[in-house]
This record gives sequence, C-alpha cells and structure tokens, in this order.
Amino acid sequence: MTAAAVPQPRAEHEPSAPAARGRRSSLAIALLAGALGAALVLLATSRKWAEGTAAVAQGSLSQSANGDDITGLPGALAVVGLAALVAVFAVRRLGRVVVAALLALSGAGIVISSALGASDKAALEEKASKVSGLTHSPIHDVAYTPWPWVAAAGGVLLLLAGVLAVGYGRHWPAMSGRYERAGTAGTPARSRTRRGAATPDPDRPEELWKALDRGEDPTEAPARREAERGA
Repeated sequence: MTAAAVPQPRAEHEPSAPAARGRRSSLAIALLAGALGAALVLLATSRKWAEGTAAVAQGSLSQSANGDDITGLPGALAVVGLAALVAVFAVRRLGRVVVAALLALSGAGIVISSALGASDKAALEEKASKVSGLTHSPIHDVAYTPWPWVAAAGGVLLLLAGVLAVGYGRHWPAMSGRYERAGTAGTPARSRTRRGAATPDPDRPEELWKALDRGEDPTEAPARREAERGA
C-alpha cells in the first residue's frame, strides 16, 4: 500500500462547511441587525410620540412630545449599542464576551424604556404647566403614535445582534490581529531578523560538514555562538 492510499486524518479544530457558513451568516446578521436597530432607535426618538391638549386662559392649546422629550434612555442606549457593536471586533476572548453582553443589554434596555414611554404623558403635562403657568396643569385628549414601538423594534434588533455576538463572537475576526502580528515598536521584527541571521546559510553546506567533522551539532552552533558573543 502506498502512502497516497492512506486516508489523511481530519484536523480536530477544522470547522465543517456548514459550521463555517453558520459563522459567516451570524456575523452578517449581527452587523445588519445592529446597524439597522441603532438607526431605527435614533430615528424613532426624534419623532413625535405623544400629543394632547392643554387648557389655558384663552382656551386650549395643543402640545406634543417626541421620544427624547419623554425619555432619553433609548437614544443613549442606541449610541452605546452601536459603539459596542464596533468594539466587538476590537477585543478578544473575555473582553469580546463582555462587550457582546453590553450590546445585548443595550437592546433589552431600549425595548423596556420604549415600551414604558409608549403610554407616558409626563412630558406633555410638563409642557402644559409651562404654557398655563400652573404647577399641575392637566392635559386632555392624549394620543400616542407608533414611534415608540418602532424604537422597541430597533432594540430587539440590537438585542439579537448581542445574542449572536455572545454565541458566535469567539469565531469572528478581530481588527487587532494584524497589528498584533506586526508587533509593538518593531520588537518582534527585530527578533525575527536576529533569528534569520543566526540560521546557517543553505548555500554554504561546507559549514555544516565542518561542524560534523568536529563532532558538533550544527543546529546548536548558532545558539552557542550567540551565547559566547553575549558573554
């Protein structure tokens, strides 16, 4: 039996084709969901969430409040979530898990705060008090728009991105890998240069034969010469 006929064992850590596709899909879905979710939240919080009528001395005056007036938490968490989505690719190992968890928590916080703001009229009452000059001015005919639920949907997308990052993030690429291989302040490059200079020149095999004639191991000679030079 020839060596070519012997089946080669598969690498233990080599991912299968479906697993590799799943990792790529999780990365694409997380990026799309995170970016779209943050955009939806920031758009929704700038729109009108509630409107009503305040009673004043001259009659009544309509009042409205956007998402930032009612609660600034969804917009702030959207910015945090977007930053965490980018930071996932800048860290590794435990740091990546922590950042991914922060992304998921940002999405969950947006969902909760948007749902609470969908029926909140405190901002309208505050505006009515300023208009009427009364401390507790009532607001009537309050109506709510669908924009709080658009923000909540954006939070769900950010939550999905965070869950994918927690589950599959360890297989995603990292932006810092290229810089780590390049080394810090050129130190690894200098080490490689020194090791390359100490390696015997394959074009001069007579040096290897001379070392063998002397009873020396030519593979240990460079290290010994370096030690003697350092002494």
